[in-house]
Amino acid sequence: MIKLKIKSGDTVVVTAGDHKGSEGKVMKVFLEKNKAIVEGVNMVSKHEKPSADNPQGGIVKKEAPIHISNLSLIDPKTGTATRVGYRMEDGKKVRFTKKSNQVL
Repeated sequence: MIKLKIKSGDTVVVTAGDHKGSEGKVMKVFLEKNKAIVEGVNMVSKHEKPSADNPQGGIVKKEAPIHISNLSLIDPKTGTATRVGYRMEDGKKVRFTKKSNQVL
């Protein structure tokens, strides 16, 4: 199993593709597909049949997964894209930003 450096709840920026420059919060990460759903990014129109949840049916706008390689974490201190590293602090493994060296 591969370890991804982006987790649910992180604020990310899209670095490549049609939605380059868009920012949003990671809602869900799919480890097996190396993809993530980012709030408000990569919106697609989905045709839904009428059901108990949606009795009207019709066309619904929703987020589609985007590949992890096209996402970069936003540094909370500087507000720009940064890489993520890991280190040991007090016997615990922690994530930190490479730009500002801040623990996440």
